Formats: sequence, structure tokens, C-alpha cells
Amino acid sequence: MKSERPKLFGHRVDAMVQTALNHAGGARRTAFVMAGGGSLGAVEVGMLQALLAWGEKPAFVVGASAGAINGAYFAADPTLAGAQRLEQLWCGLRRRDVFPINLASVIGLLRRRDHLVASTYLRRLLESHLPYGQLEDAVLPMHVVASDMLTGDEVRLSSGPVIDAVLASTAIPGVFPPVRIDGRWLVDGGVANNTPISTAVRLGATRVIVLPTGFACALTQIPSGAIARAMHALSLLVSRQLVQDAERLVGGAVQLRIVPSLCPLERSPYDYSAAANLISRSRENTHHWLEEGGLDRDDIPMQLHEHRH
Repeated sequence: MKSERPKLFGHRVDAMVQTALNHAGGARRTAFVMAGGGSLGAVEVGMLQALLAWGEKPAFVVGASAGAINGAYFAADPTLAGAQRLEQLWCGLRRRDVFPINLASVIGLLRRRDHLVASTYLRRLLESHLPYGQLEDAVLPMHVVASDMLTGDEVRLSSGPVIDAVLASTAIPGVFPPVRIDGRWLVDGGVANNTPISTAVRLGATRVIVLPTGFACALTQIPSGAIARAMHALSLLVSRQLVQDAERLVGGAVQLRIVPSLCPLERSPYDYSAAANLISRSRENTHHWLEEGGLDRDDIPMQLHEHRH
């Protein structure tokens, strides 16, 4: 499987974008970047549907964690019909389909296993819904971002078994087992780069549309349970990292467009019971943003900044 250790982009972004433009003859090249966020990944489905209905057609997709799942599915059928089928998948999803906490999990902890939840159930879910086996066989080029467990480096997976790549990108350390690819143990893409804007730029995007999951800004109390708390903390980290990355790009050579996430949002990223509502709200929210000229604005939505209700 082809993987790549990226370099820090910082002040080199403008130069990379200009090079991409030169190679493309000045043509615009749009990438969809999908962030992680557990069950809040349902929000991205509504965003996808609105963007596709508006006429947006990306040249490629980059995804991390839950965004890798959505991106891999979307890359198989990058149409509005495909995004509508993705909605059906999310609406039928239950927490136990992803996090089967059972007696085996307890026994694993007692035996000092290095993870809480086996990835068997998630693998079965992916195998039953992804219609292609290799990343390079997707209809739309798909790039999955994971993290090297030893070094923390970002690792881009652009070819090879798609299910292994997605499992690596979603392997929350301590919750799911790491995945060994090309001699390296890989874990959740959120460790290195949960909203991989920089990866899209390195791949030649001159216009990046970010689909963020947001965070539960309206929770009234801390989620109960170790996994729920870990995922909530990770979603807060993702939003902060996205803001920091976006601040380096706003006003530069790359056109950065960030779809507003839902706000107020009271659902934990460990709560899989509200997918239909999240998708519907997100689709309507994105439609309004598009009508108000969101794709013409180079700014960071206020919903991503730290706030409380």
C-alpha cells in the first residue's frame, strides 16, 4: 500500500498551490475534506447532499476517522443518489454496530489487552457496504489519513486495501486495535491531522471545501463512560485544530471554504440514535449557507470557535 509521510506545510502553502495551478494550466481543482467526529459523522452526509444538489463535483476526497468512512463510501458513488444511500446506512446504524461492549471486552481488559473494543464488527460493517476492495479502484480518488502510532506522524493512504486503511484511520488509541500497514502500526487520523486540509493542498487542490462534524456545544453535562468522554474530548480537539489550520490558509492562494457545523448541538459523538435528525438539520443548514453565498466567502464559521450555550 502506498503511504506517504508529509512535511509541514506552513508558509509553503502558497507555493504549492501555485505549482498545482501551473501544472493544471490554471484550472481549479476542488477537494472535499471530511473530518472525524464519531457519530457526528452523520452531519457530513447532510452537507454532502446539499453540496451535490448545488452542483459541486470534487476532483478527489480526503478523509480522517469518521470522515474516512464517509469519504470511502462516497468515493464509490460520488453522486446525490450515492449520498442518499449513505443516509440510509447512517440511519440504520446503532452504537453496538461500531462499539460492541460485551463480556469479551471485559475479559480483554482483565487480560491487559491493549484495546477495549475489537474491530471485527466495524470490519464486517465496512465489508457489507463498500463495493470495492482497493482504494485505487474507487470511482473518485480517495485518500485516507491515519497516524503512525510510534512517531505520531501523519500517514496518507492512497492505494491498497480500503477496509484496512479505514480501520487504521478510525482506530482510536486504546479503544480499537492499531492496524499494521507497510510495517507500521497505524491509529486514528485525529492523532496527527483530523481535518487534513494540508493533505488536500499537498495533493494539488487549489480549492478546499471542508465538511466538519463540529462538537457538542450544547451538552449540559460531561458524557458518562470512558469511550464517550474520550470521543467528546477528541471532537473538541478536532475543532480547535481545524480553526488553527484554517487561520494559516484564510486569505492565501488556496480557496478555503468551510461548511458551518450544527449549532447548537447537544449530541455526544458516542450517541448514534439521532442520525436522521442530524442529517436533516445539516442538509438544511448547508443549503441556507449556500444560498447566502457561503462558497464565495473565505472565512471560518463561528460555530467552530470555542463557545457554550
